[in-house]
Amino acid sequence: MAISCTLTINVKLMKLKSIFILLLMIVSGSSNALSRSEDPYSTGKAKKVNIILIMADDMGYECLSSYGSASYYTPNLDKLAGMGVRFENCFSQPLCTPSRVKLMTGKHNFRNYRVFGYLDPKEKTFGNLFKDAGYSTCIAGKWQLNGISGKKLPGWEDVSRPNQFGFDEYCLWQLQNEKSEGERYANPLIVQNGKTLSRNDDQYGPDIFSNYILDFMDRKKNEPFFIYYPMALVHDPFLPTPVSRKWVDPASRHKNDNDNFKDMVAYSDMIVGKIVDKLNKLGLAENTLIIFTGDNGTNVKITSKMKDGRIIKGGKGTLTDAGTRVPLIAYWKGKSLKGAVHVSLVDFSDVFPTLAQAAGIAIPANRVLDGQSFLPQILGKPGPVKEYVYVDYQRKAFVRDHSFKLYDDGRFYDMKNDVLEQNPMPPADIKGTALVAKNKLQEVMQQMPVLKK
Repeated sequence: MAISCTLTINVKLMKLKSIFILLLMIVSGSSNALSRSEDPYSTGKAKKVNIILIMADDMGYECLSSYGSASYYTPNLDKLAGMGVRFENCFSQPLCTPSRVKLMTGKHNFRNYRVFGYLDPKEKTFGNLFKDAGYSTCIAGKWQLNGISGKKLPGWEDVSRPNQFGFDEYCLWQLQNEKSEGERYANPLIVQNGKTLSRNDDQYGPDIFSNYILDFMDRKKNEPFFIYYPMALVHDPFLPTPVSRKWVDPASRHKNDNDNFKDMVAYSDMIVGKIVDKLNKLGLAENTLIIFTGDNGTNVKITSKMKDGRIIKGGKGTLTDAGTRVPLIAYWKGKSLKGAVHVSLVDFSDVFPTLAQAAGIAIPANRVLDGQSFLPQILGKPGPVKEYVYVDYQRKAFVRDHSFKLYDDGRFYDMKNDVLEQNPMPPADIKGTALVAKNKLQEVMQQMPVLKK
């Protein structure tokens, strides 16, 4: 009986001791727990997240079957959207260079866009941000930022400019000037880390770019990396791809034909699939955020059919939805929402802060940014909601919310009922909710200095 009582007492003492130790552990760890809870986007991992940002050239939202296209088949991008998050309302600039300048710096064009084909070397890009944070950085694809417009701007022939913007390695087309012979597709003219690659007609530029990225991932798999892939596809000229039937005829490889556009979309999709497969094979998917978008709307020569019967004519170079609404897909295995569709407003100034927040990189206090992070929407966590999107281009501008769009010349559209912007609302019809929205959008427009130039 005495032994039984002693055992009972000892067991109780052990339980009390365990509870006491547990309480000490909770108390001693409370500061760390609080610190993690203050960052609702913490992944709980000490290892730095890898980032892969892919941007197709001249690919509007209507080019992806996951966005309702009936003209193209994009299984890899659709799968990426199914595993991650698809954004319905992402807006770019209407043209290549303006979008690149805004995307890479996180600023509206009125702050730093100078001329087509040029990024001021005084600017700091997300490449600089990641390099300064200890990342290995790489860019491959289309550059178009040294001053290809023909004006002898500073750095016209400077092949080290990508390095100055924070990229350790590069493999690029259109690094120097557009007058040089050689397209981006068959027989491409590509500069890789300061050296012009040898050329032949059997080479295909998009394969060279994507293979370089895959090799970079192999070499950097044990350290954090940032990859920016501004694709050459699907910009015109519309030429056959290596899997097109026309490719077997060397003479056809350089013949521009709108019928090739469908194959170019499919090849872009295939390349994205290769990159995702590589992530999985390297075991990096759980520690990599991959984002896919397009730099502006589709070429005006291309007309696409949607599953709901609508016909979308490409609007590249215009401020319409067809010129500025682009796909945006984000996937981070085990972290991002799965198969979610967000209607949140996003523009290209938001990409910089999103990548910085995902990587846990503090943005310097003196850095001017116009965007806000959409990482909360990717992860399905609380966060600020963007109330409007602002786009300026060639001293023209619009500001819009989900339902209404206001141009700087006063045109006002009901985007729910007039997505093709065919009938601006007459002033007499702007009442109630529409009037409240217009007043708010007008306030935003008046704050933008682009209208004061």
